[in-house]
Amino acid sequence: MDCSSCAAKIEGATRKVDGVNDVKVSIASQIMTLKVDDPARRLPVVESAITDLGYQLDRLGQHKAEGAGDDDDDDQIPDLSHVTPAYKRALWIVVLLNVGYGIIEIGGSILSGSQALQADSLDFIGDGLISFLGLIAVGWGLAARAKAALLQGVFLALLGFGVIGSTAYRVFVEHEPQTMLMAGFAFVAFIVNVLAAVVLIPHRKGDANMRAVWLFSRNDAIGNLAVVAAAALVWWLNNPWPDLLVAFAVAGLFLQSAWSIIRDARQDLSQARRV
Repeated sequence: MDCSSCAAKIEGATRKVDGVNDVKVSIASQIMTLKVDDPARRLPVVESAITDLGYQLDRLGQHKAEGAGDDDDDDQIPDLSHVTPAYKRALWIVVLLNVGYGIIEIGGSILSGSQALQADSLDFIGDGLISFLGLIAVGWGLAARAKAALLQGVFLALLGFGVIGSTAYRVFVEHEPQTMLMAGFAFVAFIVNVLAAVVLIPHRKGDANMRAVWLFSRNDAIGNLAVVAAAALVWWLNNPWPDLLVAFAVAGLFLQSAWSIIRDARQDLSQARRV
């Protein structure tokens, strides 16, 4: 998972399964915690529902003996699929593509004076850092993963607030971005997202997983194309407001994801202390 909407989709599909009394998906630790009335019968149905969305699960803990009490109905399932060496190499390429171009796009936003481009660069950096955490934290304990995710969430939130602040400043200081540079960097961002999808597709299994890669790439590409559209509107209207509005929208979505990471990390830390 690389965003809060991924966790929400998984939770929503799981709640539709009969016998599921509670479900929580942590984007911070990549763990799904379930409370079900009959784990032996319900878990395969849950797993089928999740794989239909394009995700794949491995069980972290086996359910305990039936009738041992309510707490014994708990089961945890993390998303630890595709950890083969080839898939890890593919993820490292995706991390480098996202973080590397995110840094380049920040430079592009400074050169072009585009706030939307600056906000879009955060999406690249955020996706890259979440994937990076997932790679290095495989095998870590829950507390260690939660602490790392908390630091990451705070860092991403600070970046998001920085973009909101600089965009708000631009509202009062009239500044029209250089539309050709703005559109050019955004179009290259679109190509980078396509390349990331191309790298991942060979390591996906089945139609559902292929669809998942497509959906993730599509959502990122929509953000890139929104920046291109904003550049066209700035040029056409001779007004910087399209750039500012897209920047606020992208930064707002980014802050929502950062908050989800922080919230889940705090809950994971509380759970780790109780164990």
